[in-house]
Amino acid sequence: MRLGLFGSTVLAGIVLLTAEDAARQQDPCSENIPSVDEHSANCAAVAQVGQETIRSQAAAFNNGGNARAAKGENDRAIADYNEAIRLDPNYAHAYFNRGRAYAAKGDNDRAIADYNEAIRLDSKFSVAYNNRGIAYKAKGDNDGAIADYNEAIRLDPKYMPAYFNRALAYFAKRDYDRAITNYSAAIRLDPKYTGAYNNRGTAYLVKGDSNRAIADYSEAISLDPTYTDAYNNRGNAYILKGDSNRAIADYRTALKLDPTLNEARDQLQRLGVSP
Repeated sequence: MRLGLFGSTVLAGIVLLTAEDAARQQDPCSENIPSVDEHSANCAAVAQVGQETIRSQAAAFNNGGNARAAKGENDRAIADYNEAIRLDPNYAHAYFNRGRAYAAKGDNDRAIADYNEAIRLDSKFSVAYNNRGIAYKAKGDNDGAIADYNEAIRLDPKYMPAYFNRALAYFAKRDYDRAITNYSAAIRLDPKYTGAYNNRGTAYLVKGDSNRAIADYSEAISLDPTYTDAYNNRGNAYILKGDSNRAIADYRTALKLDPTLNEARDQLQRLGVSP
C-alpha cells in the first residue's frame, strides 16, 4: 500500500507566540487550565489521540506486510508484522497475518504460535481457528485440525472454507462419509466451488460409487471446462465402470490442457493407446 503524503508546506499569516503560550497550545493537559473537569477531559483526549496515532502506525505496518506477502515477500512481510506488533502488542490481526506468512514459508510451528496469540486476543476470530487447523493438518495432526475447524464453524456456521478443510482432514483419516458430508456443506454454501465437487467425487470414487463420482466431476467440468484434474479423475471413474472409450477421451483432454500430467499419460499407455 502506497501512503501519499502532501508534499507542499503552506505558510499562512505568521502569528508570534510567547514561549509560554506555545507550551500551553502544545499541551492541553496544562495545569493552568482553570476547570478540573476540563483538565481531565483534555488529558484523556491527549491520551486517546496518542493511542490512535500508535494504532494508525501499527495498521500501516500491517498493511505494508500484507502488500509484501501478496507479492511472496514473506520475510519482508514478517518484518513489517513484527513492527506492527511492537507498536501494538494487542493487534490480533498482525499476529494472524504473521502466522499466514510463516505458514507460507512452511514454518507451521511459528504459524501456530501466532494463531494462538491471535485467538487469545480475539476468541471469536473464526478465520484464525481455520488457519490454525490448516497448520495442524500440515503437521499431520488431523484431529487437532478438525477441532479447530469445528470451532470456526461454531463461530461462523456459514464459513465455507472450514467445511471444505474439515472434509480434507476427514478424507485424510479415511472417514469418507464425513468427508462427503462436509464437501456437501461447502457446496451448499458455494454452489460454484469446483474444488468441492471434484473432491467429493473422489470420496465417492474411493467408496466405489463411480456414478456419483462421475456426476460430481462432470459438474466441476461444467463450471470450469479447463479443470484438468476433474477430467483425469472422471477418466478414472469411467475405468471403474468399464467404459474405456470415455476414459480415453477424458485422459486425452486432461493431457491437452496439461501436457505434463503424467498420470493421464500413464493411464493411456496402460490402455494401449496414444495420447
